[in-house]
Amino acid sequence: MQKHYDVLVVGSGVSGLNTALSIDPKFSVLLICKKDISLSNSSLAQGGIASVWDRSCDSPQQHFHDTFVAGGYQNDPNAVAKLVHFGPQAIYQLIHYGVDFDKTADGKEHLTLEGGHSHPRILHHKDATGAELVDKMVCAAKQQKNIEILEYTYLCEISKSGSGFAFDLLQSDGSHQFATSQFTVFATGGIGRVYEYTTNSAIATGDGIAFAHAMGAKIQELSWIQFHPTAFAHKDRERFLISESVRGEGAWLLNCKHERFVSKYDPRGELAPRDVVSHAIILESQRLHSEEFYIDITRENPDYIRGRFPMIYQHLLEAGFDMTKDQIPVFPCQHYLMGGIAVDLHARTTVDGLYAVGECSRTGVHGHNRLASNSLLEAVVFSKAAAEDINQKLNTFSYPPVPPADFHPETRTNQLDTGLRTEIRSIMQETYFVIPQYSQIPAGYQRVREILHHLNTANIAFDPNYIEARSLATIATIILKEVLDTQC
Repeated sequence: MQKHYDVLVVGSGVSGLNTALSIDPKFSVLLICKKDISLSNSSLAQGGIASVWDRSCDSPQQHFHDTFVAGGYQNDPNAVAKLVHFGPQAIYQLIHYGVDFDKTADGKEHLTLEGGHSHPRILHHKDATGAELVDKMVCAAKQQKNIEILEYTYLCEISKSGSGFAFDLLQSDGSHQFATSQFTVFATGGIGRVYEYTTNSAIATGDGIAFAHAMGAKIQELSWIQFHPTAFAHKDRERFLISESVRGEGAWLLNCKHERFVSKYDPRGELAPRDVVSHAIILESQRLHSEEFYIDITRENPDYIRGRFPMIYQHLLEAGFDMTKDQIPVFPCQHYLMGGIAVDLHARTTVDGLYAVGECSRTGVHGHNRLASNSLLEAVVFSKAAAEDINQKLNTFSYPPVPPADFHPETRTNQLDTGLRTEIRSIMQETYFVIPQYSQIPAGYQRVREILHHLNTANIAFDPNYIEARSLATIATIILKEVLDTQC
């Protein structure tokens, strides 16, 4: 007999972990992740988490306003209001998990400033806030008897079954485990690997969005992609992020002539929102016919830099750069997704019983461009809302047994052509980067549709490469179709 869980959580970043931790302990939770539980986009988050923590100089109304300005006034006001109202409660929850935010000399939480914020309101743990959150939340999850964790486990297939869900899990030894759940929460993160260069981890292939789309869930504004202006410019596909907070602490951006230039494009200069700064870099690149740009914080106190940004400092040092002495080469790359699986204020999707939280969801908080450090806050606030809604339903209603899974992945035998993933990334990088190349998008869309059709019909064996390739092709197709539709 197949095992049944009250809740399946797919993804082990902050939103997935907080969902699992917020489920009533009398209900069973299965949390799965594709790799080690500590590997997620959340764990890569450097800058911090935004919240109105000092009301003597800040207010929820100002946080609301800054979020709308950064989002191009295309945000959902109810979602933003929920975010800023529950922000302090989210911080208290993280402190309860043991998260150690940096303090000032008098013992108060240190608040820093980042681009787009009108006041210092970013709580942080050095320059590795995401890793601190994930570490403490993983420890808390492992202590909960109702939470079962499966690492190195891929969601292979999932479908509605009765009032719940049936699913097939592919485990590291190649075996399949079939199970059911009453509720499912996708917390699968971003889509970074659909691009050649991204700050995202290797697992960010948009799986949850692809599965939700296959089940008929509404996908909204998937083309609203944020390109971070200051990724460390080297050849690796996964590019190390030079945090927003480096500019917040006084760094300058320089062109190939080692001149400041951002103020020519926006009066806010280096502290303009990310999309503005990325556009400025691309326009300056076109003007000077060069992709050579630098971030420079060498005029600040070296000891302060090393203490404030120890992870960034050490990583750059290993790459041959001393940020206290050297100008660091940077260039925009894919960073974050504002759209995704459409959800309401309780993180409910349009599929009954299916929830989406974190970067894979479209809450409406971010509008067309995410305000720095709002992502971790969104992850905590809306995952808590999802868990509370699930708790209320499980405590109120009696559900019939969920019919068992009926999948047959072992009948697939052909092997994936791994070059298809490379081709998808190349198409997206060339057609839909910071400033889209609209004339090239129709041909790119036609090709990714062909790739997706091939993946869906070629009887290819279910393995991690195939699952992720299918997700990437689905994501690329949705994005380019959405762009074409908005151009018509």
